[in-house]
Amino acid sequence: MIAIEEAAQGFAAAGSEPRLAVLLALVRAGEGGLTVGEIQERLAIPASTLAHHLKFLAAAGLVEQEKQGRSIVSRAAYDRLQALAGFLLEACCSEPSANGLLRALVPAGRGERP
Repeated sequence: MIAIEEAAQGFAAAGSEPRLAVLLALVRAGEGGLTVGEIQERLAIPASTLAHHLKFLAAAGLVEQEKQGRSIVSRAAYDRLQALAGFLLEACCSEPSANGLLRALVPAGRGERP
């Protein structure tokens, strides 16, 4: 499980509309990732702005980058994204709910405390 400081950094990195759009494009692309040019084409973001957003996402560990020849391929860091989602869901249903709606959102055993 990740610490609250790490979670805050991850959520802050994804917390702007353009960075979230970049992250979603990479998630949709799958394990193969996308080059900077491909991200630019899909999102119509200027190169300098995209570089800034990718740097921010990579610093938070949400995006991994790899140089392939003259291109840089960016990929979503699925383990880190899963950890962020788990961070939120871990607390789910740890307190009694008046209507039980939250229990329906989380599979049995997730977030429950002994």
